[in-house]
Amino acid sequence: MISNLRKAVRLPQPRTHGVDLSHPARSPLGTAVVNCAVYVDGVRQQGNHPADVAIRQVRESGNGFVWIGLHEPSEKEFAGIVELFGLHPLAVEDAVYAHQRPKLERYDDSLFTVFKTVRYVDHDRLTDTSEVVDTGEIMVFTGADFVITVRHGGHGSLGPLREQLESVPRQLALGPSVVLHAIADLVVDDYLDVTAAVQDDIDDVESEVFSVRGGGGAGRIYQLKRELLELKRAVAPLDRPLQSLATQPMSQVDPRIKTYFRDVADHLDRVTEQITAFDELLNSILQAHLAQVTVAQNEDMRRISAWVAILAVPTMVCGVYGMNFDYMPERGWKFGYPLVMGLIVAICWVIHRGFKRNGWL
Repeated sequence: MISNLRKAVRLPQPRTHGVDLSHPARSPLGTAVVNCAVYVDGVRQQGNHPADVAIRQVRESGNGFVWIGLHEPSEKEFAGIVELFGLHPLAVEDAVYAHQRPKLERYDDSLFTVFKTVRYVDHDRLTDTSEVVDTGEIMVFTGADFVITVRHGGHGSLGPLREQLESVPRQLALGPSVVLHAIADLVVDDYLDVTAAVQDDIDDVESEVFSVRGGGGAGRIYQLKRELLELKRAVAPLDRPLQSLATQPMSQVDPRIKTYFRDVADHLDRVTEQITAFDELLNSILQAHLAQVTVAQNEDMRRISAWVAILAVPTMVCGVYGMNFDYMPERGWKFGYPLVMGLIVAICWVIHRGFKRNGWL
């Protein structure tokens, strides 16, 4: 029955209409509510009802569920939904104020799940201050007959995902846990896309570090490490919630969906391994860059030392003859000056040749 679930979630489906998030009918409880729909047997019911009417319709019929989508709601905008669905105050506080780490919490007959969304920030060239990863949040309240999604940040819209699920009613008929799985799968897929893009940045920095001109400053490497750390903070804590959804019995999760949560967890492990490998690679690149800087400084010091040694010869000879003693070798001789100058040039040439042969110049 759910053999096509991943296909339904992952692959774009033909769309017959667009999701107009600005339409007044999609904001029955205020501007924060971008969508409120009733699904019976996986089919979206006609009309756009307020949340109280929608949930009363579901509970009176004993069939279907309500999916409410919100974007950065205030306490006032969220208050009506909190009272209607009996959401736990601690979970509500997290959903309103955001800035939470990924987690899964059980409150009575509902689940509260936090996902960190990530987006790769395009840039022409990586600099010391380039933003590479932009993060947001999606909170999901899952009950027996409702799903409430709260999104924070300018990306991670769930409108396209809702349309994809609506195009396969057979899968959506399994209930709210299908929506929770679809969101988890979407978030982890975005992690994979971002890590692939970050790998391109790492490859560029690596190529510059080992290029002939030896580019790739330490500042850009540190910036990549900082952005990679932010990505790791979004990815790593999600492992335990996904493992719990895949293995622990929960009344809010259909047992037939657990296998698919395990598959998402496997993909998350792959992302975590990539991030760890990237961090180790950046450490190696940084060490190689610092080694190149040290070698370049040593070469500069050798060149400076070689020229100082060469210039020491005329300095010493000229210093001796600059003492203006009355009796000095060859001072009264007609060819004394050319002899001394020639001797200086010869000695300097011999020293220069020796340094050149040893690679100092």
